[in-house]
Amino acid sequence: MKVMLRTDRLAKKFGKVEALESLTLEVPEGSVFALVGPNGAGKTTAMKICLNMVRASSGSAEVLGVDSRKLSPAQLARVGYVSETRQLPEWMKVSRFLAYCREFYPDWNDADAAEFVRAYELPLDRPLKSLSRGQRVKAALAASLAYHPRLLFLDEPFSNLDVLVRDQLIETILGAGSETTVFLASHDLAEIESFATHVAYMDQGSVRFTEEMGVLSTRFRDIEIVLASAEALPAGMPAAWLNPEQAGVVVRFTIPDSIPPVTSNRSVVISPPRGK
Repeated sequence: MKVMLRTDRLAKKFGKVEALESLTLEVPEGSVFALVGPNGAGKTTAMKICLNMVRASSGSAEVLGVDSRKLSPAQLARVGYVSETRQLPEWMKVSRFLAYCREFYPDWNDADAAEFVRAYELPLDRPLKSLSRGQRVKAALAASLAYHPRLLFLDEPFSNLDVLVRDQLIETILGAGSETTVFLASHDLAEIESFATHVAYMDQGSVRFTEEMGVLSTRFRDIEIVLASAEALPAGMPAAWLNPEQAGVVVRFTIPDSIPPVTSNRSVVISPPRGK
C-alpha cells in the first residue's frame, strides 16, 4: 500500500494553546480520508502543517513521500487545496481566475476545466466577489481538479452549502477516481459517511480513533435525545459521546455500539449501527 500522506507525532502549540498533540496518520493512495471532529479540534492546523503553511512545534509530516517543509514547486503542483477560509482574488472574473491558475500547473487540462465550468454553471464573465459561497467553492474546486492533483486537501468544503450543491461537489470528488487521493476535514460525520473510505476522529488536538468506514459503520450508532426543555449541554460529557451537537431540545451524538445510552426522563431515538 502506497502512502500519500503521513504524519508522525505531529504537535503544534500557539502560545500556551496546544492545537495538535502527537498526531500520527497514514493516508493510503486512492482513499477518501476524512478528519472528523468538532470545530477547534485541530483539523485545519494539521492540514496547514502538511501544506507547509504552518510550522509544527514537533513531529513530522510527509506529503507524496517528501518532508512537508521541503516541498518543491513541482511537487506542490501535484497537490490541490480547497478551504472554506481560503482567500480568493475576488476582483478577478471567473475566466481570469481559471486562466491565472492554469499558469501554475503543467498538467492543467483545458477540456476538463471547461467541463467543470459547464457542469457547475459558472458565470465566466462575473467576478468572484459577486458569486454565492457555493459558486466560489465550485470555482476553487474546478481550479484544483483541472490539473488532476495526486493529493487533494479539502478543509470543510461543504460547510453551509445547500444539499444539492453539496451532492454535486461530492459527485465531482468521487469522479476524480483513484488517481486523486482526497484528504478532507469536516465537523459532521453524517456529511461524509456516504463516500469517505477512512475516518479519523479528532478532539482537542488528538486522534481518538482511526477506522476504515466499512468497519466504522458496523461499530457505532447515532443517538438522538429529545429533552423536556432546552438545556445547555453539560460540561464534562463522556469521552465516548462523539461529535455532540444540539438544536433546541434535540441532542445528537455518536457512540460505540457496545455502550448503552442513558434514557432517564428523556425520549431517545436510537439508529441501528451504520451499515446494518
